Amino acid sequence: MTLVCWNCGTSLDDVPRPISRHATCSACFNELHCCRMCKHFDPQRNMQCFEDRADPPLQKENANFCDFFAPASGAFQARTQSKASSARSELDALFGAGQDSSGSEVADTNDEVDGQTGDQRDASPNVSPPEEDAASAARRKLDDLFN
Repeated sequence: MTLVCWNCGTSLDDVPRPISRHATCSACFNELHCCRMCKHFDPQRNMQCFEDRADPPLQKENANFCDFFAPASGAFQARTQSKASSARSELDALFGAGQDSSGSEVADTNDEVDGQTGDQRDASPNVSPPEEDAASAARRKLDDLFN
């Protein structure tokens, strides 16, 4: 059975068996004798453990003294997005990411137009800023929060 770290997916061939409570991953230094590395771990269950006799700790990533610990070969779950990029993609889906109500692409307000950036256009007394509808204004405010 090939074991990999539950956090980073690095091979654990160099870790002596049975896995000690003090064992850590050589790549990410996370503890290995923990719920997240155990074959009984199931995030869908109430206490997140298939073993009914176990007393699962609250912190599933910390080392524990569980007598039912059995390392799982498929413990690593690749996380494809960070929280920030996940939140941005959800907002883009909600507000239609750079599209107007007709579905066509809308230019970013920070892009350069006629050789001037958005800040220069706002500062220019002779040029009036383009009128924006409520959806565009809300989208701009949300983008400002992330930038």
